[in-house]
Amino acid sequence: MDKPRLLPLDDSPFWVEPEDICARLDWSAVFPVARPIEIDLGAGDGGFIGVAALQRREINFLGVERLLGRARKIARKAAREKLDNLKVLRLESAYVVQYLLPAGSVSVIHLMFPDPWPKRRHWGNRIIQPDFMMTVAAALRLGGEFRFTTDHEEYFNLGSLVIDGCPGLTRAPVWEFKNDPPTDFQKDFEAEGRKTYRARWLKK
Repeated sequence: MDKPRLLPLDDSPFWVEPEDICARLDWSAVFPVARPIEIDLGAGDGGFIGVAALQRREINFLGVERLLGRARKIARKAAREKLDNLKVLRLESAYVVQYLLPAGSVSVIHLMFPDPWPKRRHWGNRIIQPDFMMTVAAALRLGGEFRFTTDHEEYFNLGSLVIDGCPGLTRAPVWEFKNDPPTDFQKDFEAEGRKTYRARWLKK
């Protein structure tokens, strides 16, 4: 994977701007207080992670978002609520998981409503691929969780087969999600009457 380019960002304590984007993150430098780590890949405007960080101060949340405007919204939410347990990193999700997350350090990785690339000829662009899932498994601590949420049934079924084939990850019952904050996409999809599909895997 090509080395991405970090663009200049706001001077904010809620941005994560690694000096070396080929080196693993030092969590003690990212978060002032040591807590379990949860990652939201493709965090969007922060509809989920902003509320989750406010409700669960005992967890450190890192939102990974490629689009600058969305990333800035997450940082503003963190600043407005004075959330020392919420940071945002503006990079591609797959790159972050492969190159920046320290091995065995993450409690939960959330992947919610990723682009389904519905046309068959574009399936290779989907983030859920065998190599990606191997890097997810490496980043999770023992007992850590990968949570996959989508409105796209076909992607859910095929993606789940890929994840089931990843060594080190074992399918587990779906987590208790009733009180999870909805993402912005989820609000739109549910307003349209679409069904949401969820599955969870544990690292053992």
